[in-house]
Amino acid sequence: MKIPFNVPLNLIVKNKHISKVLQSHKFSGDGQYNRYCGEELEKITGCLKAILTPSCTAALEMSALLSDIKAGDEIIMPSYTYVTTASAFVLRGAKIVWCDIRYDTKNIDEKKIETLITEKTKAIVVVHYAGVACEMDYIKQICQKYDLILIEDAAQAIDSYYKNKPLGSFGDFATLSFHETKNVQCGEGGALLINNPDMVEKAQIIRDKGTNRIHFDQGIVDKYTWVELGSSFLMSELQAAFLLPQLIDLKRINDRRRMLCEVYNRELSDIIPQERLPFIPEHCKGNGHIFYMLTFERKQRNKLLDYLKERQITAVFHYVPLHLAPFWKGKYSDLNLEVTQEVSDTLIRLPLFYDLTEKQLDFIIENIRQFYRDM
Repeated sequence: MKIPFNVPLNLIVKNKHISKVLQSHKFSGDGQYNRYCGEELEKITGCLKAILTPSCTAALEMSALLSDIKAGDEIIMPSYTYVTTASAFVLRGAKIVWCDIRYDTKNIDEKKIETLITEKTKAIVVVHYAGVACEMDYIKQICQKYDLILIEDAAQAIDSYYKNKPLGSFGDFATLSFHETKNVQCGEGGALLINNPDMVEKAQIIRDKGTNRIHFDQGIVDKYTWVELGSSFLMSELQAAFLLPQLIDLKRINDRRRMLCEVYNRELSDIIPQERLPFIPEHCKGNGHIFYMLTFERKQRNKLLDYLKERQITAVFHYVPLHLAPFWKGKYSDLNLEVTQEVSDTLIRLPLFYDLTEKQLDFIIENIRQFYRDM
C-alpha cells in the first residue's frame, strides 16, 4: 500500500463554476469569482475585507507594503516558520528579530515577545502553526501597549478559532494560503485579510499594481494612474472558480480532517507521550491541518522516517529554523532558540488529507506502533 503525504483536495466533479468562467471569456483577476470568494472569506473569518492573491507570500508582501515597512524597522516573529513569513519583510529592508516558540503549541512564545521590543520595533508577526491559535489576547495587549502592527500568518489556519473568534480577525492584517497542501486549495493561491478600516482602499490600490483603478471603476476619475508602490497581486478567475465550492463546503472538509486527527491522537497516545503529540488549548479550536508527532531525538526521527518510507508511507519533517538558514551566512549562529531547535530536530508530520481512507490510516498507525515495539 503506497500512501502519499498529501493528495490535493479536488471538488472539480461538482464544480460548475469553471465552465462559467470559460464561457465568460473573463480569466484575469478581480472578476465575479474573486468577489464571491472574498465575500465567503469575510463570512468565514469575520474580517473587514478579504482580497484574493496569487499566494500567501503575495499577501504577506502586501501586508509589508501596507505597514510601510522601511529599512531598519524591526519585525518580531518566530524562526520556526516558512521562509516567506520573513522574506516579505526583508524585501522592504526590515531586520528580523527572532522569537522562540512554545513547546506545546509550536507557536510564538508570547511571554518572550516583550523583552525583544526596542524603539525600532514596527510589527509582530505571529504564525498559527498547524491551525492552532497563538495567544492572541496577550499578544494584542503587547501591540496596543507599544503601538505595534499585528500581522497574522494564518496560512494553515482557515476555520480555526481562538475563544470562539476566527483566526484572521485579530491582526491589522492576516494572510491565508490556498496552496495544494492546504485544507482548501487552488494549486497556488492566497488571501489578504484586512481588519484595519484605514487600510481597505490602500490595499486595493496596492493589489492593482499601485494604481487607483478602484477610483476609475467607481467613476471618481476618468483615467487611472500610478499612485502607490504596488504590484500585480491578483488571483485569476479560473483559480477563484476552482476555490469557491471548497470555501462553501469548508466546514464539512475541516470536520473530516479534525476526525482524522482525533483517530491519530487516540490510537497513538498509548505509545507516544501526550506532550509529543499535538496540543490544542481548551479555548482554541483547530482545523485539522497537520498531525505531527515528536520523537526523542533527531536520530530517532530519521530512523522513523526511513522505516515508514520502506513501507511506502510518506511522512516528512518540517521547518529548518530560519535564523540558521544559509541566507544569513552565520549572522544568527550565536542565537540560542532552544525549543525551536528541538522541535525542528524531532517533529514528523504524518499523511493527512481529505481522501485518506480508514484502511490507509490503520496501516500508518500500525507501522508506527511496530516501530516503537521494535525499539
